Amino acid sequence: MIIQDKIKLPEGRRLEFKEILPTNSDLAKTIVSFANDAGGELFVGVKNNPRIIIGIEELQLDSVENQISNIINDQCAPSIFPEITFIKDNGKNIIRIYIHKGGKPPYFIKSKGKERGTFIRVGSSNRLVNNEILKELERQGNNISFDSELYFKKKHEDLICKDFDIFFKEKTNEDLTIEVLKKLDLVKEEQGQLFPTYALVLLSEDLAKKELFPNSKIECARFKGTIPGNFIDQKTIDISIALQAEQAYQFVKRHISKGTEDYDGVYRNDRWEYPIIAIREVIRNAIIHRDYSLTGKDIKIAIFDDKLEITSPGKLLPTVDFNEMDAGQSDVRNKVLAPVFKRLGIIEQWGNGLQLIANDLQAYPEIELAWKEPGVAFRVSFIKKNYKLQQELEHELEHELEHELEHELRHELRHELEHESMYTEVLKIIATKTTATKGIAIALGHKSISGALKKTIAKLQEHRLIEWTIPDKPKSSKQQYKITNKGNVFLQIIKNKKLNE
Repeated sequence: MIIQDKIKLPEGRRLEFKEILPTNSDLAKTIVSFANDAGGELFVGVKNNPRIIIGIEELQLDSVENQISNIINDQCAPSIFPEITFIKDNGKNIIRIYIHKGGKPPYFIKSKGKERGTFIRVGSSNRLVNNEILKELERQGNNISFDSELYFKKKHEDLICKDFDIFFKEKTNEDLTIEVLKKLDLVKEEQGQLFPTYALVLLSEDLAKKELFPNSKIECARFKGTIPGNFIDQKTIDISIALQAEQAYQFVKRHISKGTEDYDGVYRNDRWEYPIIAIREVIRNAIIHRDYSLTGKDIKIAIFDDKLEITSPGKLLPTVDFNEMDAGQSDVRNKVLAPVFKRLGIIEQWGNGLQLIANDLQAYPEIELAWKEPGVAFRVSFIKKNYKLQQELEHELEHELEHELEHELRHELRHELEHESMYTEVLKIIATKTTATKGIAIALGHKSISGALKKTIAKLQEHRLIEWTIPDKPKSSKQQYKITNKGNVFLQIIKNKKLNE
């Protein structure tokens, strides 16, 4: 990439600009941060804000180059070998310092020592690592993954894995015997005894999972509006991680719409509101590649009116670049879990996940894929480009519905719904949270589902104030009810009438 294109990019994980050579300490922090992470480039002679090429005097180039080399050699350990080159643009000289991803982390500042001198890139800044990240860097340097470490408090036969056993048999048609566990590195021998790895603990439903990995769960939420706050629905998925992807996927499908786009001959083409294959892949990746060594952090799936976000603990793997989704990239953080997920069919083929996401997005030009690293986490967002336009159209629809409802309120709806408190109470419950008939009965304080409640729900459906969450499967055990636009408008009209009385 030519320098004029490069300087248009924002500073970030792999890129930094400096007007003049930083102090020895600041330069060393940036160098070890790049080496500990994905590598990166530092350009000296470019002002960051505003982004302007200032340049370095030509007579100073050799002196500055030697100064950079000496700082890196004297202050950084283990040894880091930078690529230092000179670039000339419109008569102005720039120094480019390129640092490769290091093969023997952690890299640190010698004078500060490993505990106080190890830094990583978080966004466009250098951050001192905590003990958890330092240990993870040490594991990377020794080519060991966290999930391969042994859990010594229980023998493998005492670990409760019933759900995982059943799931494994269902997906592979094979019993989870001791031989299979050994082959998959889910158990290992230590001093003549077999112990489970952290991977098997995560796959289990044993109490050890909750004690050792209390945040190895997924928090799902559907918010009302465009910011966190009011919940429409929420769900905690705290089971074997092998079973989490499907439950999270179903939660998403329950809270995004599916409509008919057009017809191919006599066949109907149904289309989801978001690229559902891409979302499925991101959920899978979030579970498979999350950093389970980070405590106090769980996977979060948040659905808003204008976007859907999936956040996973741990930075994006250094060798994976979301900007090059067609490149067939493949990397593994959890070296024991990944082959197990492949065996179960959760991973379909190595290196094709990003390609599947890219392919699915091609059919959704109205959805923008964005990603960022908020702290030590990785977030993927599916954003509606035309959300504001959709809002304007919805307002027009609401006005039409208001006229329609005003007419109906003067006739049948007014008698049946406005003066029958049970109708409005049920509608308010469903407006607050998507729920099933039993949930509505409980919210009303009823011990069982009455005939009157069934009649009320049927009448609300008849007037299109509520609808099924799974319209194609009316008898599904997972069937619930959600309020329609018409239902929301109806409640607002009732509220306005009471305020004006």
